Amino acid sequence: MPSFMKDELKKKDEEKLEEMKREIDEAEAADTADVAEEATGDVREETAEGSREGTEEAENGADDPVKRAEKLEADLAEKDVQMLRLRADFDNFRRRSAKEREELAAVVTQGILTDMLPLLDNFERALSAEGSDLDSFRAGVSMIYKQMQEALAKNGLEVIDTKDKKFDPNFHQAVMRVQDPEKEDDTIEQELQKGYMVKGRVIRPSMVQVVSN
Repeated sequence: MPSFMKDELKKKDEEKLEEMKREIDEAEAADTADVAEEATGDVREETAEGSREGTEEAENGADDPVKRAEKLEADLAEKDVQMLRLRADFDNFRRRSAKEREELAAVVTQGILTDMLPLLDNFERALSAEGSDLDSFRAGVSMIYKQMQEALAKNGLEVIDTKDKKFDPNFHQAVMRVQDPEKEDDTIEQELQKGYMVKGRVIRPSMVQVVSN
């Protein structure tokens, strides 16, 4: 599977995982906040009730703390269930994403290999040809090379342009520096090895000579 597609999938998965993690953290924070708020409310309520006088306090004061404790326990149990469901969804998403990446990688690999099969056929024909002269052999190799370029370009491969370009460390790798009074500094003097990109992402920088007067 091409590296740029792996990076894109990884980025999307990481974004989704971060989103689900935020949901878990928010649920945990809300759980803690709710419990704290209810506990604070209970303290305030108990303080207010302690200042009241009358028959209602005498009759119900002893039962309220029990009911409040039961309510808190029920709320905590409900929050626990929500957290378990969210974590289960998170684990299911990770497993599903891994499976989808494997399936996509298989499809992409199959497509690339299918595009390369005609080249394999032509190499076999060229090797099995008898009595061919050098010019015919060169013509056959040239045709195969052109087919390979087309197949790779179809799958997103691009050549990094270096002609009359300034050196850019994002796209070029300087391995030699030469003097040339007729050119400005950092001008690419010569390309020693082609560089390539896949849909704008560099997979190999161009190896170049750079002018340095």
